[in-house]
Amino acid sequence: MVNYKIMTKRNPFKLFLSLSLSLFFLVACAPGAKEAKTVSNDYPRIFPDYTFVTVPCNIAPLNFSLPEARQMEAVVSADGKELARKQGRSCVQFPEKSWKEWLSACRGKMLDVTVSVWTDAHPEGIRYKPFPIYVSGDPIDPWIAYRLIEPGYELWNRMGIYQRDLTSFEEKAIVTNRQNHDGCVNCHSFCDYSPENFMFHARGVNGTTVLVRGGKPTRLDLSKMEPHKSGTYPMWHPSGRYILFSSNDTHQAFYHFGHMPVEVYDLASDLMIYDVANNRVLTDPRFTNKENMETFPAFSPDGKQVYFCTASTKKMPMEYKSLKYALCRVGFDEKTGQLLEQVDTLYSPAVKGGSVSFPRLSPDGKYLLYTEAACATFPIWHKEADLKMIRLADNKEMDTAPLNSDDTESYHAWSSDGRWVIFSSRRLDGRYTRLFIAAMDAEGRFGKPFLLPQKDPAENVLRMKSYNIPEFIRGEVKLDKREVTSLFDIK
Repeated sequence: MVNYKIMTKRNPFKLFLSLSLSLFFLVACAPGAKEAKTVSNDYPRIFPDYTFVTVPCNIAPLNFSLPEARQMEAVVSADGKELARKQGRSCVQFPEKSWKEWLSACRGKMLDVTVSVWTDAHPEGIRYKPFPIYVSGDPIDPWIAYRLIEPGYELWNRMGIYQRDLTSFEEKAIVTNRQNHDGCVNCHSFCDYSPENFMFHARGVNGTTVLVRGGKPTRLDLSKMEPHKSGTYPMWHPSGRYILFSSNDTHQAFYHFGHMPVEVYDLASDLMIYDVANNRVLTDPRFTNKENMETFPAFSPDGKQVYFCTASTKKMPMEYKSLKYALCRVGFDEKTGQLLEQVDTLYSPAVKGGSVSFPRLSPDGKYLLYTEAACATFPIWHKEADLKMIRLADNKEMDTAPLNSDDTESYHAWSSDGRWVIFSSRRLDGRYTRLFIAAMDAEGRFGKPFLLPQKDPAENVLRMKSYNIPEFIRGEVKLDKREVTSLFDIK
């Protein structure tokens, strides 16, 4: 890279000459100056793969690249009319303002993108077959929240919970572990997609659960309240009055062979309900005994049902391959905060053969999306882990093949209107979890997932962090970082 600052000090003429030559080559090599000589009947192998995807009408520009390209050009058209012609070297970046205008004008329609590339193999250029991008009339929630963390288990001294504007490329920190003495921050959960009412855990020195209500953070020391258990995986009741937790005694086992470097498992896990209105913890002896482990709880959208995963206690980690979690449901009384008598099993490992994690219901209550692995409770390192979905009216298994790959699919969340799902996957390289978004129609059919757009497509592979627990939110979180930091500076 040319250091223009140093060059200016040493020789202004060289700076002028360098800039002039750069401009000359940029203009001379611009592919828009001539048409590609070869026409291909194949679609371009762009990265990310945005061919034939359905996108929200308010999504950020789908910039893409072809790493082998010396020059490339993309022509965007709709209804046979050319909208734009963009050039680049190995990538094409669309202007945000124009992109938004195109999507707004093409709601419910289709964009056609024609890519031409100049490479060593095709020095005179090759024009590929146009591919469509379907623009849905349904917008997506404007923000998402997620944790950025090292992909393995050995480094977590720098992590944080971040938010990203899906309509642009803006990313901001909600909280980082520099605010809690380099401890762990994890398991964020939002009440009805609200950016003002949510919670997260902060482990380490003066660790606590941070409860944010009306944008104001406070300490929630669950372990100091009866029955003196700390909360782990949370889910808010839609009314905001309750937070349902599993309380997990979590450990890790490390392997020196195979493709799985680590297995995360629980020695014990129970259900507990925090009553926000009365500042108390409620438990049920059926879900706090030592014979069974309950984890990953979720409320139904109407707040009348609790879904959770459960398994018989095993000798861990020796018996982890035989540890398989069922998916169950129990009624919930909002007035008393109590779980009702009848417990239904929706997924039985004895019948299905797998193990369930992360049950999440669509906002209309019709579908339940979950992760299925061969065994155990933490599918993030299980290459066989896939997303599955059932229709609750008749327990029919729906087709989720469009969402899955040959590598790990794990955590997932629904948009507030139920038309979009976001999920984490390791399909790019088998190590880093990246975020993918997919459309779902009224019949429960999924479209082709697309990778979270980045201003520079290379960011998808150069960022050495994994995305963890993506959640949709209706707006930007505006949290006073000084107020959060003060929660951990107590004596």
